Amino acid sequence: MDKIMSEAQRQGRLSFYMVGHNNLNLKGRLTMRFQVSRGEEAIMVGSAAALGPDDIITCQYRETGVFLQRGFVLKDFMSQLTANKNDPGKGRNMPVHYSGRLKTGIHAVASTLGTQIPHAAGAAYAMKVQDLESGTTSPRVAVAYFGDGAASEGDFHGALNFAATRDCPVIFICRNNGYAISTPTSEQYRGDGIASRGIGYGIDSLRVDGTDIFAVHEATKEARRRALENGGRPILLEMMSYRMSHHSTSDDSFAYRNIKDLEPWTVRDNPILKLGKWLKKKGLWSDEQDEQARVQIRKDILSELKMAEREKKPKLSSIFDDVYSRLSDEQEAQRKEMRRLMMKYPGEYDLDDHEGGLGGL
Repeated sequence: MDKIMSEAQRQGRLSFYMVGHNNLNLKGRLTMRFQVSRGEEAIMVGSAAALGPDDIITCQYRETGVFLQRGFVLKDFMSQLTANKNDPGKGRNMPVHYSGRLKTGIHAVASTLGTQIPHAAGAAYAMKVQDLESGTTSPRVAVAYFGDGAASEGDFHGALNFAATRDCPVIFICRNNGYAISTPTSEQYRGDGIASRGIGYGIDSLRVDGTDIFAVHEATKEARRRALENGGRPILLEMMSYRMSHHSTSDDSFAYRNIKDLEPWTVRDNPILKLGKWLKKKGLWSDEQDEQARVQIRKDILSELKMAEREKKPKLSSIFDDVYSRLSDEQEAQRKEMRRLMMKYPGEYDLDDHEGGLGGL
């Protein structure tokens, strides 16, 4: 999906900001920039597979695999990326900022770096309080995904300290891919990575090979078990990987790193190739199956993208939804004024793409 959606961006079919789809961007179908997740697939899928169905998740902009593992399907991705009427966010967020709380337990992705970390700590504390008030024990944890760059934000430290002092059942998963855009980890910190920081807050911490999906799964499974022990406590996992792609489609990473640095990660430590070799050795996968899967997946993605593009955009009235429980008198006046202007100057507004047209306001 990364490759195909990048092509769509270049073809002008998607707009603004999207995670993980490099080749559609090249043909102008996505008029935006977006991040990719190549090299970090094992972290997303392996960790998400170890979580419970009722766990609450907050993430950043590289967790496409987490959404997929939690139940997002291609239609969900394409609806959000094309901002059509089926998008839960009603087209109001940037592409790749998926929203799937009701379907996947994952809260909407935000652009602001690191803010999802205290959100997860707060959600875990809320669950803990709810259990105390109800006298029950809920086997749920909160999980925050973030990168090494976000770990340099103040929100990271505040969230860990809060979670530790309140014994919150939360798992902090840091994807240490070596770079915060163009800043290498060697220029971000002098300490021993991210995991060592948890010790200072009294948090059990573990560094994991993020290219090994089995190691990621087992570490997350154990972290979840510990997070639920004795009323709850936080756990910090540092998943070591490498950002094999540019930070985003607007970035040229070879301006600040050597292309040869990618060679060992592309071949030896590529999480997809590592898992593929293991499966083939066990007789569970073959080159023929791999090729067939790639062809079918590409076909499915292109088909869903075309269908999503044909869908109407959200009703104009949806811009007022999910903001306030009811519109104030001033907001209602604004809505009426907007409708009046659109009716007075119909030639200035192209409303045919929106569900219901002007009648949808």
